[in-house]
Amino acid sequence: MKESNCGEWMVRVLLASGSERRREWLTAFLSEWGPHFQARALSSKEAVAPGNLDVGGKVEFTCMAKAMSASEELSLLESRGGEQFDIVIVSDTMVEDPDDHMAAMGKPKDDLEATAMLLRLSGTRHRVWSSSAILRRPEEGGGSIELHSGWSADIWTNSAIVEFEELTEQDIVDLVECGSWIGKAGGYDLAGVSSRHCRLIGGDEITVLGLSAESIEFLKLKITRQR
Repeated sequence: MKESNCGEWMVRVLLASGSERRREWLTAFLSEWGPHFQARALSSKEAVAPGNLDVGGKVEFTCMAKAMSASEELSLLESRGGEQFDIVIVSDTMVEDPDDHMAAMGKPKDDLEATAMLLRLSGTRHRVWSSSAILRRPEEGGGSIELHSGWSADIWTNSAIVEFEELTEQDIVDLVECGSWIGKAGGYDLAGVSSRHCRLIGGDEITVLGLSAESIEFLKLKITRQR
């Protein structure tokens, strides 16, 4: 842990993700307890899940791969005298195709992909999956998944259901042109302008925003215990 200016010890939390929405949400959530919080993306390339997994399996596979990458990068960072963290969070989110539980809709690469995804989701209900892992330091141990250099992790996977209204051609043009689809699974942001056209009808909002609801409960417990 890190000593604050008041002489108290602060829990050091790292969100190993480039997601702006996750960073914003965790910043607000953690402000009550005042840990030392940072967010930065992993440098390693994201793993591709096997095609024979359903979307829930794919998102968990990808999250586990991110946890392994995070443990490798953190071990290397610390070996070079870099900053240490007490709690590390990785997460992945996928939108399930409305008609195919094996097909995942990831983040669109450009305007055309974003348009295609919004057309696919228009007038449908679909499931959103988020898988999050919280890494434990080597000296702490006890995580259910063994990672690199003694790091371990616990992982949780949750889903929620979102309903889209029928989108007009102008609705889709507006959503694509405003850029709200950038970096968002399925090409939309429930907490942004897309909320005018869709609503949560099952599960937790945080799952759609990119974090497993169960992992947040565990994170809260872990931080309060270490304060």
